[in-house]
Amino acid sequence: MSIEDELQSTVADLVQEGRGILAADESQPTIARRFAPFGVESTAETRRAYRSLLFSTPGIEAYISGAILFDETLAQCGDDGRLLPDILAARGIVPGVKVDRGTIPLAHARGDTITEGLDGLAVRLRLYKAQGARFAKWRETYLITERNPTLLGMEANADMLARYASICQEEGFVPIVEPEVLMDGDHTLGRCSEVTEMVLHSVFHALYRHRVILEYILLKPNMVLPGNAHLPKATPMQVAQATVRVLRRTVPAAVPSINFLSGGQGPTEATANLNAMNALFPDAPWTLSFSYARALQQPVLQAWTGKSENRAAAEQAFQLRAKLNGLARLGKYNPEMEK
Repeated sequence: MSIEDELQSTVADLVQEGRGILAADESQPTIARRFAPFGVESTAETRRAYRSLLFSTPGIEAYISGAILFDETLAQCGDDGRLLPDILAARGIVPGVKVDRGTIPLAHARGDTITEGLDGLAVRLRLYKAQGARFAKWRETYLITERNPTLLGMEANADMLARYASICQEEGFVPIVEPEVLMDGDHTLGRCSEVTEMVLHSVFHALYRHRVILEYILLKPNMVLPGNAHLPKATPMQVAQATVRVLRRTVPAAVPSINFLSGGQGPTEATANLNAMNALFPDAPWTLSFSYARALQQPVLQAWTGKSENRAAAEQAFQLRAKLNGLARLGKYNPEMEK
């Protein structure tokens, strides 16, 4: 199989009606913060047990087409002794892997950050492929202030995303390109719209310069939202209209799927906003889907709390959130379904 055929096959497996992507790629510091409110200590065993629970939950393959893993998870086994990527693949869920190494301050652009991890990426991708991964994810973040993001920050981050995506495609990996305009702050929906449009313009200019094939990427952007300290919150219709307006101005139709991050939204909020987009814009040129972490997992953690006797309740919580987001992917979600 040629690399192009390999990329096309992975895209076809990831982009399916009524299905989205589970982001279970929290780094060790991040998952420790997620566990802490529920009294769960983050150890290799608790991380393994939790992710085994997620990946083994019955029925989720109807709504989940891919799962992004942290590199540690690629080598861990489920409760039945099988490697976790093999458990996913056997269910028709494509294993992927987070390949960035986190953010550091960007020099000469106070308030902006840049993501590390490009050195040795091609070598790591070959190892990850041997472990079963078929796609990758890289995240760049953009803080909104009166001066941020700066032009330097946007251009540097866009170039990093494009370099990562180019390396991925050369190694037969479909890259998820994740430029996240953060919710932190008291900015308005209009300010988020303005910044998101500038960020996405810069990203796609960089992808073009680096000859990234747009048909073989997935975009994982933020929704257009007011800051988390801004009141009132936007309605799902307002979020949907503002987000799709920006996407139409910036994202070429060649991109097969846009899989939104939840970015700090609550589970029901993220589902309702995704549903509004699909209900209002059923003929969008790209699939409008999800790649949620907290918005899928928070109810699972609340039910599980690290105790094996809570496994059934945790699985039910995950089944419900996966199903509701699968329906939102089709524009068929209703808040009454939360009951």
